[in-house]
Amino acid sequence: MSDDETIFEKIIAREIPARIVYETDAVLAFLDANPLAPGHTLVVPKEAYERVGEMPDDVASEVFAAVHELTPKVEDAANADAVTVGINDGEAAGQEVPHVHVHLVPRFEGDGGGPIHAVAGDRPDLSDEELDAIADEISDAEA
Repeated sequence: MSDDETIFEKIIAREIPARIVYETDAVLAFLDANPLAPGHTLVVPKEAYERVGEMPDDVASEVFAAVHELTPKVEDAANADAVTVGINDGEAAGQEVPHVHVHLVPRFEGDGGGPIHAVAGDRPDLSDEELDAIADEISDAEA
């Protein structure tokens, strides 16, 4: 967790205004102030966790339940063709605010946006052995 109060914590505390679209005891969702598309919504846990893996299971469940509920609502409200759901988990992934947040970005046919596979640059050329080793490490890791 970050020691500095983030803009999201200020929004949660109502110190900064936001267009709030959803709220529970653990989760807040609001329109992005710098949207990538009309209806671009951010879903955040109210407690400040910097990375997805830092959230307790119950908080993660509530965040993703909100994503599940809000995604079709955002799509309908924006009259969009689809929604890209994304998380930048860590600075190297493009996370600018060190507080977990899920982007719900309405998408439109011909909007010029690419698929999620376009965000990481060149794809690695991995051997079967390398893929097996990575799969084993992930599946054997302790939570």
